[in-house]
Amino acid sequence: MHEKRTFGTNTMEISNRNYCVILAGGKGRRLWPSSRQDMPKQFLDFFGTGRTQLQQTFDRFSKMVPCENILVCTTQQYAPIVREQLPELPERNMMIEPVNRNTAPSVAWAAMRVRRSCETANIIITPSDQLVVNEESYVGSIETGLDYVSEHDVLLAMGVKPTRPEPGYGYIQMGDVSCKPDVYKVKSFTEKPEREFAKMFMESGEFYWNTGVFISNARHLLVSFEHIFPEVLRNLKHEQPDYSYEDELAYVNEHYSSYPNLSIDYAILEHSENVFMMKCDFGWADLGTWHAVYECMSKVEGDNVVVDSEVMLEDSRDNVIRLPKGKLAVINGLDGYIVAEEGNVLLICKKGDSSALVRKYVNEVQMKYGDDFV
Repeated sequence: MHEKRTFGTNTMEISNRNYCVILAGGKGRRLWPSSRQDMPKQFLDFFGTGRTQLQQTFDRFSKMVPCENILVCTTQQYAPIVREQLPELPERNMMIEPVNRNTAPSVAWAAMRVRRSCETANIIITPSDQLVVNEESYVGSIETGLDYVSEHDVLLAMGVKPTRPEPGYGYIQMGDVSCKPDVYKVKSFTEKPEREFAKMFMESGEFYWNTGVFISNARHLLVSFEHIFPEVLRNLKHEQPDYSYEDELAYVNEHYSSYPNLSIDYAILEHSENVFMMKCDFGWADLGTWHAVYECMSKVEGDNVVVDSEVMLEDSRDNVIRLPKGKLAVINGLDGYIVAEEGNVLLICKKGDSSALVRKYVNEVQMKYGDDFV
């Protein structure tokens, strides 16, 4: 089936061979205390739009691929939330980890499922909590990427030009250009560098931010995983070539713990061959850190960012503030801080390199006061 859908001035062909895997199992600790262990950021309507980050991601990709071709990877803890927020998602399209692992094992499992459904499938892998400013440009980049992996056995990362030396992001160094403009061989990958290195990367012009969005054809993606992981899912097709959905779940429940705790970013960019990056310009932010929230949102007077909150500000600059509904903050003389409250926690700290600070506080709070505060 091929269907054409229009996005502003763009028209994209919707094909049954295109699939999307949404990653929705993270704990979102760098956005604490708004993002909590029992309700992390992907399940929040963080900006007061009426849709959570997961729902917005699902909405975005349901315009590009058939809804029945969208799979969501999550944990047993968050599966009920996914069901509640995405009632239109078929039950079989939820890939629920039997034991908690990082993102690469669940993507390998999803890729196996997709390949069995369609041998010529293409797969988009995406986090569930990203901000995309220019939807039309995003759709165009995804379409170009799908066309490229249909013709080449590569793992394609979507990269965007850095706008600041952000130590909380991953950086991809471009190598030689491929046969297609704006697609480059990946030369190196650095995850969350120190600020000095991030500044060097940005100034060199050779490094792009890793958006965490990857595209590949299913066959090549599975071949790549076979070089990384022990023979877990790969053995399923040999031991039970005609396995059912129930057989698959039983096999996964028994063997899933054999997978290493590896992220999809690290698995693809560090361990795989034929990895390429496409230069994109669709306006992007990873909503994983307070600094990223500050950078991507429009500013009020004094370059302050107020996120869906009631605030009175005086003689205050460069702050980011998010409060629960029904709370009012009166702030005077504050410069460059995060002010965030959720439930039983109020955080006030310098904005700076907040991702490292917040992670430190989360660990210390958990050790001293227990899980109720994280």
